[in-house]
Amino acid sequence: MTEEVRPDLSRTKRLSSLRMVIFREQFEGYLFILPAAIIIFVFGLFPIGYSLYMSMHRWIINRTAFIGDANYIKLFGSWSNFALTVLGIVLFALAFVFWSKGFQSKHLGARLGQIIGAVVLLIGGAVFTTGWAQMSETGDPAFMRSLVVTLYYALGSVPLQILIGMVLAYLLYQNIKGKDFFRLVFFLPYVLPSVATAVVFQIIFSRNEYSFANQVLSFFGINALKWTYEPRPILSLFGINLQGFLAGPSLALVTIIAYGLWTFIGYNVVIFLAGLGNIPKEIYEAAEMDGATKGQKFWKITMPLLSPVTFYLTLISFIGTFKAFNHIFVMRTTTAKASVTTTSLLIFDRFYTDGNYGIATAMSIVLFLVILGLTFAQNQLMKESVFYG
Repeated sequence: MTEEVRPDLSRTKRLSSLRMVIFREQFEGYLFILPAAIIIFVFGLFPIGYSLYMSMHRWIINRTAFIGDANYIKLFGSWSNFALTVLGIVLFALAFVFWSKGFQSKHLGARLGQIIGAVVLLIGGAVFTTGWAQMSETGDPAFMRSLVVTLYYALGSVPLQILIGMVLAYLLYQNIKGKDFFRLVFFLPYVLPSVATAVVFQIIFSRNEYSFANQVLSFFGINALKWTYEPRPILSLFGINLQGFLAGPSLALVTIIAYGLWTFIGYNVVIFLAGLGNIPKEIYEAAEMDGATKGQKFWKITMPLLSPVTFYLTLISFIGTFKAFNHIFVMRTTTAKASVTTTSLLIFDRFYTDGNYGIATAMSIVLFLVILGLTFAQNQLMKESVFYG
């Protein structure tokens, strides 16, 4: 009887010892990640949670009363307006899914999928337009305008940053003289202080007729422009008068977009160069043996294999444009203030200039959700087109 119990006791001791070893390893692992977890909580999660807490109070310099969602209703007009707008965006996404699936399939149902996608797109456009119009009428007009300006800035910056960065990287990757010098020249604006370079751009694009930009225009016989002081939509300068979103960004915002392109293209070039360096040369050699031209190699080899880099840069570029602040704040002028005030600048104005912390934090929460939603949508829509080799 004693001999039968001894093996069980030794087995129990081994299991207990094994559990202690596992617990010690897990405890040591948690100790290693504890500093990073504390930093993330203190400087990341806690500010977000406290901003949500502030947004539910009437907080002008000092906290007074809990008002629930009143600040958010002041921004949107009503939750039904916000729900209609979000529903329209969801319908846009569904239309894209139906449309893309229809083109991928060669069966009879493909045409049906395209038709459904078109119908859903029309319904989504009507729902979104209705919701946005109601929000613009009953909500905070400055906040609605800032979202439009931010969207102008993002759509005017990101595609050009990606396209020009890819082309320049492809050219600099070739065996040309002085390519190291050109790489340095293109990357230099990214590492220069943004405030100082924004001031230089403000001087170059001054409304003074003797500014450098206007001197260039006068050389071609074009009248001087106000540049960063011009609040009118850029299309109106060409005699095209449209209303609403189709009116386009102001000339002042276009000037700021030009600064953003000058600054961030160099970063994209460096990242694209790293991506080009990871493409095996054997693939190009095999394509040359098959008689592929330079254009075919670029579209059939370079573009697909650079898709992970393109996806990454598109993602962080959109996030960056929605959070952009320094250079826009420096280049913003009083005459063109509303036409260049993005949401991040409006949050700053409400917080520091007006002292309305409740509205400012409500805006910041909405901007956070917009960035989160755009990131999720980009990830879902673009992940199928990314080729990882």
